[in-house]
Amino acid sequence: MSAELILAGARFAGADDLVDVHVADGRIAAIGPADSLAGGGHVERLDLDGRTLVPGLVDGHVHFSQWAQAARRFDVSGATSAAEAVALAGAARDRAAGPDPVVGFGYRDGLWPDAPSVAALEERTAGHPVLLISADLHSAWLNRAALTRFGADPATEGLLREDDAFAVLRALEAVEDDVLDGWTADAARTAAARGVTGITDLEMRWNLDDWRRRAARSPLDLRVAFGVYTLDLDRALALGLATGQVVAGTDGLVEVGPYKVITDGSLNTRTAWCFDPYEGLAHDAHPHGLSTVPFDELVPLLERASAGGFRVAVHAIGDRANAVVLDAFAATGAQGSVEHAQLLRHEDVARFAELGVVASVQPEHAMDDRDVAERYWAGRTDRAFLLRDLADAGVELALGSDAPVAPLDPWISIAAAVERSRDGRTPWHPEQSIEAAVALAASTGGRGIRPAVGEAADLAVLGADPLRVEPAELRTLPVALTLLAGRITHDAR
Repeated sequence: MSAELILAGARFAGADDLVDVHVADGRIAAIGPADSLAGGGHVERLDLDGRTLVPGLVDGHVHFSQWAQAARRFDVSGATSAAEAVALAGAARDRAAGPDPVVGFGYRDGLWPDAPSVAALEERTAGHPVLLISADLHSAWLNRAALTRFGADPATEGLLREDDAFAVLRALEAVEDDVLDGWTADAARTAAARGVTGITDLEMRWNLDDWRRRAARSPLDLRVAFGVYTLDLDRALALGLATGQVVAGTDGLVEVGPYKVITDGSLNTRTAWCFDPYEGLAHDAHPHGLSTVPFDELVPLLERASAGGFRVAVHAIGDRANAVVLDAFAATGAQGSVEHAQLLRHEDVARFAELGVVASVQPEHAMDDRDVAERYWAGRTDRAFLLRDLADAGVELALGSDAPVAPLDPWISIAAAVERSRDGRTPWHPEQSIEAAVALAASTGGRGIRPAVGEAADLAVLGADPLRVEPAELRTLPVALTLLAGRITHDAR
């Protein structure tokens, strides 16, 4: 690609007039009416034929290594019972050619008529390590060989949850660098094909070395802000890392992201921390879910991270977790986001705005979780996934996927936010839907819906105007061209 180019004959979202956009040195140098930016002989001209030009899309919450690995695990997302999941696991075990663990991904047991158990999995898969990772990443179902392989208690009878499950996830990522880097490069190309130019990678590992190594090997197809977890916070502070700091040797494409802390569980694992008990879990050891980092531990963590120059990204799904996290933001003055914010008290919506806390939300989770929410949060779903209320209160929204929990495809997230429906079902709490322009603006990393002079030339060229198509069409909106700092990373013209 030449150092300069003109994107000719484009339309901005919602507009009729054609424009030309001049890209130079990786940035937008000028925007003018069609045919007004002729340039010199050294400038390449790409005719966009009236296609829609938007800022490159940014997924505000991904687990990138796990997303890359998920494509290489057997799929149990369609299982409607523990017995069916066991049958899928057994078939995968029968196909296994070597000693490596057999890993499945995507089960959702919240509505199953039978409960997962080690004994049931063991009966069909004994002798070879077999494990299933839940779709929400907050639980793991292992047979006895896998429990032993990953250092868990072999006498366990049920699922591993929360920190115990996360330990297994981290162990699964211990593949050779060359292999994992190849998988993530494939995943980045796939993301670029959907107009993605940036991600916030909240993988539960030391991401600095990973992304610096990947950028040194070949040009990245995505701009990356990587998160740091509590396990590595002291290390990051000792190195002088801080949010927004560009990592040397990455062509400016990798920067330090937020400090990430997880304060409760998830809805599907029935561990999101709530004021009210889960319906049907009266005899469970944790009927209200789990507080994994209580207030008196969270406050000093946020203070230490903030003092070191980090914005914070705090996972909170249940309404009680969200209330406590907002209390911690108020007590510390920390700046950052609540990740997920799935169930909220109405009075806490205004607190997001008052504190300047970003709501980093994943609209497709509402489509995945609507039935399990109606079961376990019965009578409370009018307070679930409050996108409209948050937007109307002036809260900054950042849309994401939480991949691999949902696909790394911003158009799926945008469609879910706008339509509140999928697969032809009746919209779920449509009063909480937001306009396409609002959803698009929340998917561009703060750049709004139209490119501007001086910005990085991270751009997506679309086959249709997202503000003028039917909501259901957003899920499969065609992407013709993606540019990262003026470099083409995807071309389907």
